[in-house]
Amino acid sequence: MNNNWQFFMDNLALLLPLILLELVLTITALIHVLKHPHYRFGNRVLWIFIVVIIQIIGPVVYFAFGRGDEQ
Repeated sequence: MNNNWQFFMDNLALLLPLILLELVLTITALIHVLKHPHYRFGNRVLWIFIVVIIQIIGPVVYFAFGRGDEQ
């Protein structure tokens, strides 16, 4: 357990930007999923599941393939 904590502290400068990027992407994608009713594929529940469970790749997939036309 102590070894894992030491690894985290040693690599905090690298991990912190990645953690922040993941949080910003996830929150932005969730807000967009909840506000917009139009999706190219799937439905709201599917996209919420993908964004939350798949983490960094989920929001990117949503913005690349799932987001529908703005109306």
